[in-house]
Amino acid sequence: MIPSEQQNTLNPNHKDIFERMCSGEPIRLNDPEYSKIFEVINRTIKLNAKLNVSEDIKQARKRLSEIIGSEIDSSTIIFVPFYTNFGKFINIGKNVFINHACSFLDMGGITIEDNVLLGPKVNLITENHPLDPNDRKTLICKPILIKQNAWIGAGATILPGVTIGENSVVAAGALVNADVPPNTVVGGIPAQHIKNIES
Repeated sequence: MIPSEQQNTLNPNHKDIFERMCSGEPIRLNDPEYSKIFEVINRTIKLNAKLNVSEDIKQARKRLSEIIGSEIDSSTIIFVPFYTNFGKFINIGKNVFINHACSFLDMGGITIEDNVLLGPKVNLITENHPLDPNDRKTLICKPILIKQNAWIGAGATILPGVTIGENSVVAAGALVNADVPPNTVVGGIPAQHIKNIES
């Protein structure tokens, strides 16, 4: 049991752990609410296993809707396997295509707007840790936003806090650690501007 004085030190604003997680505050293992994170993770592990034995696209959509807690539009297609460690902070728009073996680590929040294409094995990572080895198990989360009509190529990785601009393309295998402006193509490790997209 953590004394109330220490609890106030760990959470001086008395915000729920999920609010603090989404606002980018450091979340440490000794946080008195940390068990709430594991409750969500354990639920998601069970539901994700069911998702990945779905027999058709409609069933996969329904099971992913259960994980994220909101109904995914019937125009959106998800191919299994699909992986998420949390699920609670995923928002998916209309007419989205998610190819095989994508991974969403969404503790910081992942928003995918309408008409986005995700190639196979895309990784969306919203979670990070401090460099200090004494504090390395602390979670620091930042959201990912993929704006409408963006296309993320096969095997690309998007890191915490990144926004992918409208109509932009991330080349296959890219590692994106900074915002991508609208109507541009980026690629490489780390991703660099390749060219503009002319409409």
